[in-house]
Amino acid sequence: MYTKILLPTDGSEGFDGVASHAGSLALEYGATVHVVSVADTRNRFESPSSGLAPNAWEESERERAQKAIKDAEASLPDGIPVETAVESGIPHRVILDYAEDEEVDIVVMGTHGRQGVDHYLIGSVAERVVRNSRVPVLTVSLNGGD
Repeated sequence: MYTKILLPTDGSEGFDGVASHAGSLALEYGATVHVVSVADTRNRFESPSSGLAPNAWEESERERAQKAIKDAEASLPDGIPVETAVESGIPHRVILDYAEDEEVDIVVMGTHGRQGVDHYLIGSVAERVVRNSRVPVLTVSLNGGD
């Protein structure tokens, strides 16, 4: 049923539970897990860059993405085939494009479960992926069910 599982990560706390779900699916179906992290390229007026110079922001984002991938790999069970990629762009768009380009069967991703003003102001990468994905998306709370 699943041969390619996309596991996007931004390095958020609580990601071990998300990786556990992806790892369980991969073990069950003998699937490869594609761990992807996106270096957000939006400028300081479109993203939470806190007014950093564009080059400093991009370097910081790439470093964060690389660390997120290493942490995600470490959270997966041993013996699972893993492919990794650091991509650049707007997170939800990159995730959707990657899923289509690599012909993944399912996306397993974390969600913060923001509501109200936080959700309106910050938005939700997971929600945008769920709404626009051509493949199933399994969302797992990063808050441990809080």
